[in-house]
Amino acid sequence: MSRIKTTFEALAAANKKGLIPFMTAGDPDPARTVEFMHALAAGGADVIELGVPFSDPMADGPVIQQSSERALEKGVTLKSVLADVKRFRETDNQTPVVLMGYANPIERMGADAFATAAKAAGVDGVLVVDYPPEESVEFAAKMKAADIDPIFLLAPTSTDERIAEVGRVASGYVYYVSLKGVTGAANLDVASIASKIPAIKARVPLPVGVGFGIRDAQTAAAVAQVSDAVVIGSRIVQLLEQAPAETAAEALTQFVSDIRTALDAVSANAK
Repeated sequence: MSRIKTTFEALAAANKKGLIPFMTAGDPDPARTVEFMHALAAGGADVIELGVPFSDPMADGPVIQQSSERALEKGVTLKSVLADVKRFRETDNQTPVVLMGYANPIERMGADAFATAAKAAGVDGVLVVDYPPEESVEFAAKMKAADIDPIFLLAPTSTDERIAEVGRVASGYVYYVSLKGVTGAANLDVASIASKIPAIKARVPLPVGVGFGIRDAQTAAAVAQVSDAVVIGSRIVQLLEQAPAETAAEALTQFVSDIRTALDAVSANAK
């Protein structure tokens, strides 16, 4: 059983909501990526999404785009990201790690080579933004054969057919994009999210994590009431960009801990 499935089963058994923070590997300092991953786990992250920097990140807003640019300028590559995951695994063999990125770096490495390297590093899932599910059957099979969950995006515009297609190839969880736009946008509509989740649940037998537009404990708690997990990224990237270097890890843990507390309050109130 994958670490992701084990994690979500434990959350469901405890009537808790999942917390999935995102950070860009290598930003702001490639030497501190593993330290910051541990800071996320210490704050209460259930799954860590680790962004693989790419030069043309179409789904990402300015904050994450700029973090990718900074990381690329410092020489961060898919291979170096896998090395970071491997180092993280030396002292954390429990927290699932999902690589989130784009097809080009994987295709340059080759899907088979990537699957082998990712499994050896301790990667648990991979979300390739520009791999549509209907063209990803072979890729998803390769990932599953390597005990890696292929994770897919769904959006407010996803048709029932597209949702069903994702249900056929995905594992681990699905990532529902809460709004039309890019990461970091602020026009979050919880009622709209709530109206879409049942259609997803009817066709995808996996937990649903919701992201885009979640910036603080208040918005995280609101989204948690209608989802299985919340994903928060741009705000974390901003925090790491702006925090003094000497207190960045501590600030990251505190921020994630505050979100964790808000999510646990939602779970407690639902009992």
